[in-house]
Amino acid sequence: MNILVTGGTGFIGRWVVGRLLKDGQKVWVIDNLANSSLDNLKEYSGNEHLQMVKIMDLKDRESLIELFRDTTFDLCYHLAASINVQDSIDDPETTFNNDTIATFYLLEECRKQHVKIVFISTCMVYARASDERGIHEQSPIKPASPYAGAKIAAENMVLSYFFAYGLPVVVVRPFNTYGPYQKTGGEGGVVAIFIHSKLKGEPLNIYGDGTQSRDLLFVEDCADFVVEAGYSDQLNGEIVNAGTGKDISINLLAELISAGQAPIHHIPHIHPQSEIQKLLCNYQKAEKILSWTPKVTIEEGIQRTENWIQSTFHRKDVSKS
Repeated sequence: MNILVTGGTGFIGRWVVGRLLKDGQKVWVIDNLANSSLDNLKEYSGNEHLQMVKIMDLKDRESLIELFRDTTFDLCYHLAASINVQDSIDDPETTFNNDTIATFYLLEECRKQHVKIVFISTCMVYARASDERGIHEQSPIKPASPYAGAKIAAENMVLSYFFAYGLPVVVVRPFNTYGPYQKTGGEGGVVAIFIHSKLKGEPLNIYGDGTQSRDLLFVEDCADFVVEAGYSDQLNGEIVNAGTGKDISINLLAELISAGQAPIHHIPHIHPQSEIQKLLCNYQKAEKILSWTPKVTIEEGIQRTENWIQSTFHRKDVSKS
């Protein structure tokens, strides 16, 4: 198949690209590099199936129209987005434009060619988990930040194209994803940030009291889920979750990562109004329809992530000396 991946140089995007190339698919990548780097795809630079990597903003409609005019796609994985909750609170317009308006522009081009689109949303659209059965696809949503609001708006537009035009679409909601190639600064995830702090000999800073919990999904498991959701026709017009079915408090996560090697501090929360106290995924739908289950445990995932961050920093340190 000819497959377009937007945001394909980003954290999850580069793993999706890798899985598609491994499957022998022909892959085109577009990204505006606002939150990523071409270096993330360096591993695949010589791959015969990687057709194009283009620096492009989805909001540039002329370039988008030209891309679809030049190539006939079978499938589109749409990962490009503004993903930082605090940035969305500080500057909601940018997040809305990138996450909702750009998705509309892409939908219009996919509609013209009847290209199936897999829209990568987020667990942050949900209200907190109310019990140990976890959050399922019919659980209440709560746009507690402009990021969540923009994603919900985009989800609804994507689903409307299925009902109005018969366009094959899938909305996927991965839970908190972590692993190699995730940013280790403020735009990264909690696992990468904690590991980075430990390796630098700095305290692990927890927002609030640390009792909030997360269902942490390793990035390769997430990429497999995203790709399989695109391959299956059974999920057309559907929303589907991916997670591990287990949550861990931020306090326990910090202890697991620090392993007694770094102090743990609690600091005032930067956006308490947008905090979701308990995120726990019910992924029975993905398991039933896609036969997908997560394979990597939190302990193994943390170790693999730490190994990658360690080797990346060592490489940079050697090059500077």
